[in-house]
Amino acid sequence: MPGPRSLRTIAIAFTTAVAIALPTLPASTAEAAQSTQAARATGPNVVVRWNQVLLTAIRTGTLGPPQVARALAVVHTCAYDAWAAYDAVAVGTRLGGSLRRPAAERTKANKTEAISFAAHLAAVDLYPAQRAGFDALMADLGYDPANAGSQAARTGLAACQAVLDHRRTDGSNQQGGYADTTGYAPLNAPVVVAQPLTTLAEPGRWAPLTYVNRAGVTVTPPFLAPHWGRVTSFSGAARSLGDGVPAPHAYGSAGFSRQAADIIATTAALNDRQKTIAEYWADGPNSETPPGHWSLFAQQVSARDGHGLDQDAKLFFALANSVMDAGIASWETKRDHDSARPITAIRFLNKGRQIPTWGGRTVDGASWVPYQVSWFPTPPFGEYVSGHSTFSAAAAEVLKRFTGADTFGGQTVVAAGSSLVEPGVTPAQDVTLNWPTFTAAADEAGLSRRYGGIHFRAGDFEGRALGRAVGGAAWDRAKAYWSGRG
Repeated sequence: MPGPRSLRTIAIAFTTAVAIALPTLPASTAEAAQSTQAARATGPNVVVRWNQVLLTAIRTGTLGPPQVARALAVVHTCAYDAWAAYDAVAVGTRLGGSLRRPAAERTKANKTEAISFAAHLAAVDLYPAQRAGFDALMADLGYDPANAGSQAARTGLAACQAVLDHRRTDGSNQQGGYADTTGYAPLNAPVVVAQPLTTLAEPGRWAPLTYVNRAGVTVTPPFLAPHWGRVTSFSGAARSLGDGVPAPHAYGSAGFSRQAADIIATTAALNDRQKTIAEYWADGPNSETPPGHWSLFAQQVSARDGHGLDQDAKLFFALANSVMDAGIASWETKRDHDSARPITAIRFLNKGRQIPTWGGRTVDGASWVPYQVSWFPTPPFGEYVSGHSTFSAAAAEVLKRFTGADTFGGQTVVAAGSSLVEPGVTPAQDVTLNWPTFTAAADEAGLSRRYGGIHFRAGDFEGRALGRAVGGAAWDRAKAYWSGRG
């Protein structure tokens, strides 16, 4: 049986090597083509390499999607601020242009060193248990983290320390293990997934789930980071954008019943391709999570377009901050509405009735489960809005604006039988997923959560709209920094 990373491993290997076709360039762009070829010949630049090692730490860590998004933003903001000191125009996010170095020092070597010392400082602060991996990259690059004697190293450390100092009081409670600071308590008692639902105090509100996790331990995860809407956003607009999202269907309304019926019908009719979509985008525990997934796509765009260090310092800065703000905005909405997930809404509305479900089965509605692995049946936070939809739409918006087009050309092949929900059975044959545009990828990410029985239609579509707005605001802010406007 394929291992737990089989779907994603196949995807990334195939996409990076084959699936993103490079455009044919006219003769008038020969210089640009040479630059692209040179970038490919030397392999990933230092910004991409720090992104790669950070994603490795994320996969082996335990942080949830909004914390992962913040971690990506902190590391890439440190990297950007260090880089900005060696640019003639760009200003840093915390110290403006005060670190700017003379023109004679603005070399690739100095930029690389400053970025690396900055990224290392941030990564160790965020993932101290993963320090060995960060130290190994520094050694591979020829740097000693304990020896910051050069001007470039000191500049990178100064730039990053200012970012870390700012983020110490950003409302995330990193120093307290990201624990809730609002006193949130669920209105419903835990629902035991393995037992039929008998009662629910507030059917329209979120309920904790009790289940056996992958390690064989019975767990009841609390609502993840209910305070996250209070985190300081990059653009300054994330929380207000989240507050502007229309309310979801209330329990007792026709819309609430319709959305539950829609998920029952959708999951009962799943075909192999739809099941594959649900699993490919799941991004659950021990993955790079949805924010990191879009970093993988950005790495592919960097390779596709032959980015140099300057381009990727800006791209990953804008992208990472857009997904951080997407986490803030979507969690603000989740906390505001504290809305029920399909697993509890469907069970409550259909207890005592036989309903169809995936795999061609019929079950008592009180025992319905989504198309998810049993050891992670539904993420532990409110349904509305979809984080997947918000993260993905925000990231797609930045990638569109940075590249100047919606063209992506991403593709992945998922191996037959590699499903974790139906191992050895699904899909019956290899399935190819492809995304001609960034928007298509983002839309499929949102749709995947409805196929998986995790989100309702409104949670998906309102999340997409919120993500586009968040991504646009983050893009405008990032561009202002590298254009020297701060």
